[in-house]
Amino acid sequence: MALTFPVYLDYHATTPVDPRALEAMLPYFTARFGNAASRSHAFGWEAEKAVDRARGQLAALIGASAGEIVFTSGATESNNIALKGLAATARGTRDHIVTSVIEHKSVLDVCRQLQTEGWQVTSLPVNREGRVDPEDVRRAITGRTLLVSVMAANNEMGAIQPLAEIGAITRERGVLLHTDASQAAGKIPLDVKALGVDLMSFTGHKMYAPKGVGALYVRRRAPRIDVAPLFHGGGHERGMRSGTLNVPGIVGFGRAAEINAAELPAEAVRLAALRDRLFERLSAALPGVGLNGPREGRLPHNLNVHFTGVEGGSILMAIDDIALSSGSACSSGSVEPSYVLKAIGLGDALALASVRFGLGRFTTDAEVDYAADKVAKVIAQLRGRGAAARGARHFSTSST
Repeated sequence: MALTFPVYLDYHATTPVDPRALEAMLPYFTARFGNAASRSHAFGWEAEKAVDRARGQLAALIGASAGEIVFTSGATESNNIALKGLAATARGTRDHIVTSVIEHKSVLDVCRQLQTEGWQVTSLPVNREGRVDPEDVRRAITGRTLLVSVMAANNEMGAIQPLAEIGAITRERGVLLHTDASQAAGKIPLDVKALGVDLMSFTGHKMYAPKGVGALYVRRRAPRIDVAPLFHGGGHERGMRSGTLNVPGIVGFGRAAEINAAELPAEAVRLAALRDRLFERLSAALPGVGLNGPREGRLPHNLNVHFTGVEGGSILMAIDDIALSSGSACSSGSVEPSYVLKAIGLGDALALASVRFGLGRFTTDAEVDYAADKVAKVIAQLRGRGAAARGARHFSTSST
C-alpha cells in the first residue's frame, strides 16, 4: 500500500472521525435538525430519541446505565463539572481532594483554583512506571476528603492506573472516585461498577467521534451523586449542564462508542503488535533508546521513548513528514520538559529528548516501518551533528 504523507502518528492528540460515525451524523445536520429539548413536535422528538440512543451506546461502553450519562462539550468540561460541581455541593462539610502529579491540566488546574478557595489538595507521586500506589491513596485520605481523582490511563506514556484497587479503598473510606478516561475509553475495557468509579470523564475526539462533544458519567445509585452545575439556563442534562445539545455530535459520539465496543478486542491486539514492532525496530537501529513508562499495563496504541545524546526539541523539527508529539497536545508548544516524564524520574535532558508515538485505527504496517526508519535516520544525524559541535567547542577551548 502506498504511503500518504504526512504520516499521522499522534492519535493521543485527536483522532479522525470514523466514516461510520460520520454517516450516522449527517442526517442530523439537515433533515433531522430538531432541538432535543423541543417536546411539542416530531422534529424535537426525533432528536431526543437520537440523543437517548447515544446515551445507551455510551453507557454500554463503560458498564453504566443510560440515565447516568451527561453530555458536555468534551473532557475538559467534564472534569471541571466533576471537580467544581462536587466541591460546590460539599462546601462547608469536606474540603480535601486527592489526585496525582501526572493528571491532565484540566484536573490539575481545577485543583489549583480550588486551593485558592480554601480547599486542600494532596498530589500523589507515581513510580517509575507512572503508576499511583493505591496505598498512597489510602494514607492520603482523611476525614475531610471528598474526592480522589486519578486518570484511567496517562495521555503521555500510556500507564494504566490500578483503578479497581483505588476504588475499593475509596468505597471503604466513604470517599468519591473520579477518573479522567479520555485516553482509555474505547481503547481498553472499562466497567464503572467493577472499578468502583463514581464519576468518569471522556470525550469524542479521542475515540473517532467529532470534536466538541464529551460526556460525564455520574453514578445515580449506591450512592447517588449530586453535582452542582457550572452554569445555569434551562436545566438540561438533569440540571448539570444547561445548553442546547449538539445532536449531530452526540449521534456521532454514540455510534463511535458502539463501534469501539465491538472492535476493541481485535483492535487492541493489532495496535499493541504495531507498537511493539515500532519499538523493536527503533531499538535495533539505534543505541540509547529507552522506553518511558511500563512495558506491561500500558495503552495498546502508546509508545513513548527517549533518545540519549539528542538535544530537546530538535527531533520533531527534523521530521517534517510524520505527525508526532513530545507530550500532551495541550502543552506541545512548550519548550519545558514534560511534567509527566519528570514525575517518573527522567531528567530534563531525557524528558526533552522524548517522543510520543500514538497509533490508531487507520495506522498501517507500512506507516510504522517508515516512521521507525525515518526517526532512526534523523536521530543518527542529530547525534552526529551534536558530536561534531562538541568536538568543535573542545578544539576552540583548548586552542585559546
